Amino acid sequence: MIRNSILLCFLMWSLVFTACNQKTTKVWLDSLKIQTFSEGIPSVQAKKSGGGASIRLAGQYFERGVGVHNVSVLSFLLNGNAKEFSAVVGADDKANNQMHVKFYVLGDEKILFESGEMKVGDKPEKVKVNLSGIQRLGLLAKVNVEEGSYSRTYSNWADAQLVMLGENMPQNIPNSDEKYILTPPPAKTPRINSAKIFGATPGNPFLYTIAATGERPIQFSASNLPKGLMLDSQTGIITGKVEKRGTYQVMLQAKNALGESAKPLKIVIGDTIALTPPIGWNGWNSWAKNIDGGKVIASANAMVNKGLNNHGWTYINIDDCWQGQRGGKLNALQANDKFPKFKEMIDDIHGMGLKLGVYSTPWISSYAGYAGASSDFENGEYPNSIKNNKRAYRYIGKYRFEKEDALQMAEWGVDYLKYDWRIELNSAERMSEALKNSGRDILFSISNSAPFNKAEDWARICNTWRTGPDIRDSWLSLYTCAYTIDKGAPFGGPGHWNDPDMLILGNVTTGTELHPTRLTPDEQYSHVSLFSLLAAPLLIGCPIEQLDDFTLNLLTNDEVIEVNQDPLGKPGRLLAEENGVQIWVKPMEDGSFAVGLFNVDDFGKTPQSYFHWGNEPAKQFAFDFAKVDLPGKWQLRDVWRQKDLGEFEGSFKTEIRHHGVVMLRMFPKK
Repeated sequence: MIRNSILLCFLMWSLVFTACNQKTTKVWLDSLKIQTFSEGIPSVQAKKSGGGASIRLAGQYFERGVGVHNVSVLSFLLNGNAKEFSAVVGADDKANNQMHVKFYVLGDEKILFESGEMKVGDKPEKVKVNLSGIQRLGLLAKVNVEEGSYSRTYSNWADAQLVMLGENMPQNIPNSDEKYILTPPPAKTPRINSAKIFGATPGNPFLYTIAATGERPIQFSASNLPKGLMLDSQTGIITGKVEKRGTYQVMLQAKNALGESAKPLKIVIGDTIALTPPIGWNGWNSWAKNIDGGKVIASANAMVNKGLNNHGWTYINIDDCWQGQRGGKLNALQANDKFPKFKEMIDDIHGMGLKLGVYSTPWISSYAGYAGASSDFENGEYPNSIKNNKRAYRYIGKYRFEKEDALQMAEWGVDYLKYDWRIELNSAERMSEALKNSGRDILFSISNSAPFNKAEDWARICNTWRTGPDIRDSWLSLYTCAYTIDKGAPFGGPGHWNDPDMLILGNVTTGTELHPTRLTPDEQYSHVSLFSLLAAPLLIGCPIEQLDDFTLNLLTNDEVIEVNQDPLGKPGRLLAEENGVQIWVKPMEDGSFAVGLFNVDDFGKTPQSYFHWGNEPAKQFAFDFAKVDLPGKWQLRDVWRQKDLGEFEGSFKTEIRHHGVVMLRMFPKK
């Protein structure tokens, strides 16, 4: 017994001695690829403030540190290999004077440090936290703003560093949850999946593709097509022009060796296009500045080869970096050397039944440093001196070329324009008018962060408007998007849609190199469900050819897409929240309701709720129909599983995974 006690004491002493004398490494946070640890909107800055200037706190300059903007979440996997975290925190000297910020350091769900509420000019606070044994570390800067602007909400983790044991380094939080597939594969018999309503302008070129699943070959037909339209029976592509205004009731048919399917289509020839939200692909979060003509054609081919076009996916959008110098008979923007056969590329994409979108800005220089729709030179020249100093030319030049550019886009066959700048009404109106007079239906999408106080104008002028900043592949970003778009829901509808930005699925480049989305599989189901309920544009933001089976399954559930493309066009609203579950409800044209039950787990209500700790349980939830003013009997259908659940009266009980969703279709029972 004495011998065992002596041995135990020796072992304990050895462990203590080893721990005390183990080599440590100081790791500056700004030396890491800090953007990969960030879930904030926008991202973080190393050795700079959130505004890109030097880090200053109450007049003191700091050479090292991390600057953040708005609510910031930084997450690290330590695996017990860290000893200490230290920093100096406070509101940046150039921040908004109406801003208040609190800093938190959390380890394994416990608050290890909490600052006071700080404003610009307040004395910074020093942080020094023991991290012995901590597995997961979270750094939170929580911002509140008084009545006024959310701009310049800058705060700093100055001199921030970790003391790591040995040669260990902090890692990213793993996203290794099972990618479970809920949606069954489509039947081999035909099913028509394209939208049930389509709008076009009298006399303008018409392009509509009948999207259908089922074993090929499929023979397409349509009865009561208006005069001027033709259907290719092999491809299902409808083209031509309709001169006469009116509403035309058409019946589409698809037939193969195993069966046939029919679906009504309402064609509305008038002044309004985009009667359902646009659905397609955008190149920025896939390739950013590395986009080129080859990648665009590859994306279009992948949309067809992966079968996305059979589920209604239509647009292939080039997001910046295509613009060259002005020229041609119109002195309009021409494509640069990365797009050597621009018109031929567009024709090829149209031949697939898809549509092509481009990007521009009323500024002299785009965000990526390419020519815009204005210039300080009468001929619109865009010299390298401007391209190399792009930030200095983010303003509207003396000479404007909206008419020329719109006519050129129409001549090429462009179908979609993303117009990107710090939005003001005059420029939006000028380009809107130019597009309407171009002779082609070109969907007009403005970006970014359209001021809410002009929502009525955006609904009048354009087809989609960005409701907030660029999206990130994080739950914080997704959650924030939902609230900004919910605020603008009364202004969304057929022809004019609230746009929360691209889908953050698959492999994305949101501020970093191409990487798998950091959304968990549960969060990805919530993401697609939410955007569908919101009647938001659905724009894939990843390389289509890289889609895995899980992500492809997320994007090809026709019942989910049908919710998004419903002709009534009413965005869903957040009607109730209880026990950490949000209930979103969207009325449908047929009198049913689409409902999303989201387990947000009280996100944002506690510091701990901002982080993934790896042990979050599912939640049992009783959905009380009366809480959202839907009393009575209902036939319920699980939309993701495409499965009827039966008849329910008063309530429905279910389990919802953490940050996951149960998406229902509720059909009234008499």
